[in-house]
Amino acid sequence: MEEKDSNKSGGKGEWKDKKITPDLWEIRYAVTKRRAGKAPKGSGALVGTGYHWYIMAHQKVIKLNADDYTTVLPGLKYKIAHKRAAKGNWSASVPAQRKTWLKFLKEMVAQLEKEPVPIKFTYNDVEYKGEGIPVPGACGNGVCYDLDIKLNGRHVGMLHRLKSWKIEGVDDEKFVEAIGDVVTLWYE
Repeated sequence: MEEKDSNKSGGKGEWKDKKITPDLWEIRYAVTKRRAGKAPKGSGALVGTGYHWYIMAHQKVIKLNADDYTTVLPGLKYKIAHKRAAKGNWSASVPAQRKTWLKFLKEMVAQLEKEPVPIKFTYNDVEYKGEGIPVPGACGNGVCYDLDIKLNGRHVGMLHRLKSWKIEGVDDEKFVEAIGDVVTLWYE
């Protein structure tokens, strides 16, 4: 199920990263998110409600000059626990949260170990070749409608099927439909 883009950043966030090893970095990002419009009266969670999410994402970085980089962070977030405003405590203990987190990671590993959906097509005289990795929990009756797409050695984004195929950040609808057509044929 697709979430509507109802949250917008309330301002510039603060991104910090610190090298632990050349291939492992600690990251921290903090920002206040705001709705694009006003919340309907009586809707949504109560003030004080909290959520603990685990995020698994791709960070795409391009160096612009000596001091600046662009950063895009597409990925998945998985709910580990929540805290109701009135109760003040989390829905799961710390050990139970760790078990939920481990279950999610095991599902991700199992999905990554499966054969990905092979993707190969030509669009605007360019040959594209890559794969789609189905998202755990987004499959039913042997068909997956949410896939993490990689083409020609780069991450493209998360392919979603609703009324039509969509990839956040990819505006060429015909290109996205071409990817979706290959995925549909593979499952038939």
